[in-house]
Amino acid sequence: MKNCHIKRFVLLLTCAVIVVTCKSPVRIDETNSWLEEMTISDLQQGYKSGKYTIKEVTMAYLDRISAIDKNGPCLNSIIIINPDAIRIAEELDREMAAGKIRGPMHGIPVILKDNIDTKDNMPTTAGSNALRSSFVKDDSFIAKKLRDAGAVIIAKSNLSEWANFRSMVSSSGWSAVGGQTKNPYVLDRNPCGSSSGSGVAVSANLCMAAIGTETDGSIVCPSNNNGIVGIKPTVGLLSRSGIVPISFTQDTPGPMCRTVEDAAACLGAMTGVDPLDSKTLGSEGKYLTDYTKFLKVNGLKEKRIGLVKNSGGYSDMVDTLIIHAARLMILQGAEVIEVEAPARREYEDAEFQVLLYEFKDGLNKYLVQLGDDARVKNLKELIEFNINDTAELRYFDQKIFIDAEKKGDLSTPEYRKAFDQMMKATRDEGIDKMLKDNELDALIAPTGSPAWKTDLLLGDHYVGGNSSLAAIAGYPAITVPMGFIGEQPVGITFIGTAWSEPLLIEIAYSYEQASKHRKAPKYLVTD
Repeated sequence: MKNCHIKRFVLLLTCAVIVVTCKSPVRIDETNSWLEEMTISDLQQGYKSGKYTIKEVTMAYLDRISAIDKNGPCLNSIIIINPDAIRIAEELDREMAAGKIRGPMHGIPVILKDNIDTKDNMPTTAGSNALRSSFVKDDSFIAKKLRDAGAVIIAKSNLSEWANFRSMVSSSGWSAVGGQTKNPYVLDRNPCGSSSGSGVAVSANLCMAAIGTETDGSIVCPSNNNGIVGIKPTVGLLSRSGIVPISFTQDTPGPMCRTVEDAAACLGAMTGVDPLDSKTLGSEGKYLTDYTKFLKVNGLKEKRIGLVKNSGGYSDMVDTLIIHAARLMILQGAEVIEVEAPARREYEDAEFQVLLYEFKDGLNKYLVQLGDDARVKNLKELIEFNINDTAELRYFDQKIFIDAEKKGDLSTPEYRKAFDQMMKATRDEGIDKMLKDNELDALIAPTGSPAWKTDLLLGDHYVGGNSSLAAIAGYPAITVPMGFIGEQPVGITFIGTAWSEPLLIEIAYSYEQASKHRKAPKYLVTD
């Protein structure tokens, strides 16, 4: 394949004009503004010096949730506060005073997406009324790892109900339990999903870090729309046991933070082989417990980066920003060339078929293990529950549920054929081929478009994005703020092959430090 060097492409590009729509800010309570844009290392240094305690910081974040999420702009990013948060913080303070530090997250307030099981006084709802009272028997592997590392799980965040796998038409960030989450930059804009509440809570400084989950876009898209960093790891690097499933092939949790440094710290705290998730067996000998050692300011030097040229075209302004990003990487010592990804038709239809089969299989297994007290015990009963519930089908249908229920088991030839097709297109003929043929370290593409207006009547007005290639392959992707279009952030995604998180963190951190595009939201309303 003959590739055109990006320097020549830059010279041919005419910069688009960005028009800023007039907006006005919502008046907000400045409760505990000292927390804004604080990092994990800042917080740990404050604990070490005695400037504040874990209890004081935890209470301060809970006060901000009350002031900003439940009042003021009313972002609606939080489904439930952990009633034990203060008690946990006090316990961690006592341990710290005694010289015991559990791990790299000791005293760090974290929010979990509400499809991640926690054995405490918070149910795991997936945003559905069917699970509103679902108190599980055990922590998810991820929740346990975070607790063992010293994190304070202060709340669970709202999400697109069932991780946005229920209706072909829906509004990202809406759930029957939590209502509609708002974008903190411009309140009538959509936060994207399904990890919408996680993205909003991090962006609005309602926590130090949040954990989202992704099947295809559910970490990187809300990170894009909310101006934060998101890491979608290699499938198998982080366990999925105890997480409400969509796809055995594609599901993964991942950290969502304001900086690459914080995201790297969170990632290492959650890795490990889990006997309950066979995918994690592949991480043996590959996972690390500390990714912060790859935070190198000169990480772009002598790297070969592939700009996926057929990843844009849906927004002239986004295309302009990705070219500026590529130019910055060249100035930092990287070589950037254009490459072409396989056409989406090669894998997207196959992906949807695989998801339908795996969703039915995985969800039925998750629901049955909830026990006799569960309101629904399989997908068929869930469909019937929604029909009889007053809120569930108020805005959107459940066509995906119905289509999934019609599918057979995972031995069905249709499933095997679709699975093989999407793996070949995204791995052998996709990411791996692009990297190998062009001797590349990583690929880049715009993460997505600016946020669209939230519409509970017609659903998402999604324009374009680049999550599917890495998501279907099960390969890692890191999104970092790339700039603003008007008052709305957009991100750049760095993509690599399996288990290449160290290299991607090095590259993404170097770009972040050279660009510094992250800025806190202003809670604007359209005039």
